[in-house]
Amino acid sequence: AVAEAAVRSGLAGFEPQALANMVWAYAKAGVAAEALFKAVAKAAVRGGLDRFNPQDLSNTVGAYATADQFHQALLAECSRVISDSLARDPSRWSEEARSQLHQW
Repeated sequence: AVAEAAVRSGLAGFEPQALANMVWAYAKAGVAAEALFKAVAKAAVRGGLDRFNPQDLSNTVGAYATADQFHQALLAECSRVISDSLARDPSRWSEEARSQLHQW
């Protein structure tokens, strides 16, 4: 019910941390919510993944990997943003955030 309400809202007004935490929670709980993952992918790409901090990015990609969800636009944009961020300033990435990337 919560996922359905979030999808209906179009996730308008959700900040990057909220989007990342939402998909992480569903993935961690093993709850199938394909529509939610699609909606979050669209919202994240539309809003710009440059707004995501390293922890939000690693939580997002980790959630999609854990839930076995694939969304081409999200994958491409995450790849670009993560690569650029690591190249610019790898010290922004905690050990935990970097270690989550291995799932992806």
